[in-house]
Amino acid sequence: MTTEKKLVLIDGNSIAYRAFFALPLLNNDKGIHTNAIYGFTMILMKILEDEKPSHMLVAFDAGKTTFRHAAYKEYKGGRQKTPPELSEQFPFIRELLDAYGVSRYELENYEADDIIGTLSRRAAEDGFKVKVITGDKDLTQLVTDTVTVDITRKGITDVDSYTPEFVMEKYGLTPDRIIDMKGLMGDASDNIPGVPGVGEKTAIKLLKEYGTLEKLLESIDEVSGKKLKEKLEEHRDSAVMSKELATIKCDAPISIGIEDIPYEGFDREQLIKIFRDLGFNSLLEKLGGEETEETAEMEEIEYSIEEEVTETMLADESALIVEVWDDNYHTSSIEGIAIVNETGQYFIPAEAALKSEVFIKWAEDESKKKIVYDAKKSSVALKWKGINVKGADFDVFLASYLLDPSETIVDAASIAKSNGIRLVKPDEAVYGRGAKRKVPGQEELAEHLVRKGMALVELKEKLQSGLEKNKQLELFNELEMPLSLILAEVEAQGVKVDVPRLKAMGEDLNRQLRELEENISRLAGESFNINSPKQLGVILFDKLGLPAAKKTKTGYSTSADVLEKLADKHEIVREILHYRQLGKLNSTYIEGLLKVVNQETHKVHTRFNQALTQTGRLSSTDPNLQNIPIRLEEGRKIRQAFVPSKEGWVMFAADYSQIELRVLAHIADDENLKEAFLNDMDVHTKTAMDVFHVEKEEVTSNMRRQAKAVNFGIVYGISDYGLSQSLNITRKEAGEFIDRYLNSFQGVKEYMDESIRDAKEHGFVKTLLNRRRYIPEINSRNFNLRGFAERTAMNTPIQGSAADIIKKAMIDMAFQLKEKNLQAKLLLQVHDELIFEAPEEEIKELEKLVPEVMENAVKLNVPLKVDYAYGSSWYDAK
Repeated sequence: MTTEKKLVLIDGNSIAYRAFFALPLLNNDKGIHTNAIYGFTMILMKILEDEKPSHMLVAFDAGKTTFRHAAYKEYKGGRQKTPPELSEQFPFIRELLDAYGVSRYELENYEADDIIGTLSRRAAEDGFKVKVITGDKDLTQLVTDTVTVDITRKGITDVDSYTPEFVMEKYGLTPDRIIDMKGLMGDASDNIPGVPGVGEKTAIKLLKEYGTLEKLLESIDEVSGKKLKEKLEEHRDSAVMSKELATIKCDAPISIGIEDIPYEGFDREQLIKIFRDLGFNSLLEKLGGEETEETAEMEEIEYSIEEEVTETMLADESALIVEVWDDNYHTSSIEGIAIVNETGQYFIPAEAALKSEVFIKWAEDESKKKIVYDAKKSSVALKWKGINVKGADFDVFLASYLLDPSETIVDAASIAKSNGIRLVKPDEAVYGRGAKRKVPGQEELAEHLVRKGMALVELKEKLQSGLEKNKQLELFNELEMPLSLILAEVEAQGVKVDVPRLKAMGEDLNRQLRELEENISRLAGESFNINSPKQLGVILFDKLGLPAAKKTKTGYSTSADVLEKLADKHEIVREILHYRQLGKLNSTYIEGLLKVVNQETHKVHTRFNQALTQTGRLSSTDPNLQNIPIRLEEGRKIRQAFVPSKEGWVMFAADYSQIELRVLAHIADDENLKEAFLNDMDVHTKTAMDVFHVEKEEVTSNMRRQAKAVNFGIVYGISDYGLSQSLNITRKEAGEFIDRYLNSFQGVKEYMDESIRDAKEHGFVKTLLNRRRYIPEINSRNFNLRGFAERTAMNTPIQGSAADIIKKAMIDMAFQLKEKNLQAKLLLQVHDELIFEAPEEEIKELEKLVPEVMENAVKLNVPLKVDYAYGSSWYDAK
């Protein structure tokens, strides 16, 4: 810790807003928006590293009204309501600050500025150096020789440091005259009126001449310019009031002192938990390894290291640990195997187990039940070694996930710990983290794997009891367990990639990129580096004169959202946007896919994440096949590279049509929605008809577009802010549209209200197949946290039920393919789509079988509809 007396004060609301709007909307796997939290954390980490404060506090606004509203009721009246996507993040920011050991404070009837002003004055009087961090230039009035105010400018870490010299250079005024300037020019962001027609330049000019606002008002007769004199005279009272509103209180009645806010460091274990829950893996890396009681010594156990597997070591039920070195179990080595059962506790070196006929026979015996951790991972790892594991009876990983999908599962130790079992250390405590990760000696590895097996044996009874209590045994035994083994088959099967075609696409994209570069240079009148934001800004805004946001020291913003708003202003902007899209396609998807093609199989073997999302949806990694962009034709064409693995075979794709809206119609039992699906109507047109009260022929494309946005908005947790962003309309218009929708679809409205009531009563919501999602925040006193929980309660049963349905369809299809002795194989699941490869002679049967199975996976009170197609590639199967 530093011995220097240094206080850092952060304007919490301002920095959170800055982070929210500087970063794109981000979600973690639990559906929580995280962009503001992530940006705030980045700023906080930089501050701690750069400033090394001895004392620190983050000030927050306490509410909507302050003492300033008594003076002027329209104060901040023009501000829009905080987007719920931001509001829901504030509780997490507060939790984060507590973990960082940073004090926080808010005071009823006062703003964060007043808390900062009061503490900065007290600290300066006590000999502290003070650094204020904010995005609000009002705080520059606090600047002194010992108080510096850092104003965030571009992004989340770029700041201007306001010292007395900097303020004088920028405005030609001393910091204490900032409030006089505000009194004259007002502040639109705070709805401070000032003097109409007086801007910053005029205000500065007047203050340089007269010194203060009061002296200026005493000398109005001396001011040159008749109109300016009249304005100053007419709005004298407004100027005085505006100065008062802009003046930060430095004597607010706060209940804490400098001695109450020392910075003494962070709680590493709590931060690790928060970062894991939020999905901040990069920040977790920066934090380094854990140092907790979990690394402490544990009670000794008995086990043996066996170089030979014998019949006497095996039993009808055993815990089986297959230890794979890294996440990519398709390519990773197996480091060792442990078996724990009634006969003993054994560690078998990988080479010995994989060569043992006794072990292989036991592993492939369906009657020998295995308790495992991640059945899919273990099955695939052994399948690559030629061993087809059977009898995986209980998966601790999946059971724990079903019991509480919000719990972050790191390894077997994390599940054991959450269930009160202290038998095994975390993997990181044994292997290390990141670049320091290494395989330990055989003795240490053997003990660790045996301990895992022992933990699995103890966990089975506890977790099975929990599933039974929750009435989730059927979901576990008939959906998730069989699905894990089907996914193992799918992953090991892989999907073939036509590498020459993929490379040809890359060459074609490079050709298009060169042509675009030439055309952009022609339109610009000169050659320049299109990938340089600085050079691009000069071309667009200085040379071509396109309207720009305010220029900063680093240049103009040329982000995608800025350019999209300018797309109709000049052809060059459309070309630049296209250039960026093609560049992203080439680097991320063409080159990215080429890197992960297996050199032996000529296939990609994606890994499906079965226990990650809280809704139950699958995701995939290495490669992420659910993210291949299909809006651009060039993006869709990437699917041309996915081809059948055999001559004379074709790709067959089948996808559910609007499954989530059909689930909504069923769950909500809404007559208007049901009518659309029962009569095979276009649901978005039907929605537009009901919301706008028009006939089918009167529905315009814009009406349908808005109806579609709100239909899917309901599914994903709608807000006026989110809808306004997707439709490029005002939040007021979006709010009115949502109200009209809910008036027209009373069943949906009742469903939404009932979902919230159920969540408040039980603490969770569930899907049609009884998948649970716990929502403890639903009864929170915090409005923002409660608002997020309510939206989660509404959309989880819809999204989760849709996920359950396609999982059930995958299981049913696997059974039917085997039952009918078909050669067709399931290759992929992407969102609501299943992709198969099959011999051409089986296509006629698949055309009948696949839709029939998928449409009858789960019975709803509206029909499920499946569209299918087939062709020589995934692209052609459309």
